[in-house]
Amino acid sequence: MAQSVFGSVSQPVSLPVVPLREILPYAVFGGLVLLLAIYFVGAEQGATSMFRGTAVHEFLHDGRHLLGFPCH
Repeated sequence: MAQSVFGSVSQPVSLPVVPLREILPYAVFGGLVLLLAIYFVGAEQGATSMFRGTAVHEFLHDGRHLLGFPCH
C-alpha cells in the first residue's frame, strides 16, 4: 500500500573539488578584513586610536558590548 515517492534507483552524487590555491587568495583577504573589523570593534579607542575624537568608538559602542569587549 505504501509507495516510495523518490523511486528506488539512487544516483551517486559527485561533489566539485576546489583546489586550495584557488581558495587561498580569498581566505587571506577575508582574514585581513576580519582582523581590521576586530581592531575597530575591540581596540579603536585610547592610545591605539587611529582617528581623533570618539566618533568610531560611539558608532561601534553597542557592538563592542555585544561581543564582550570592555570599553569603559
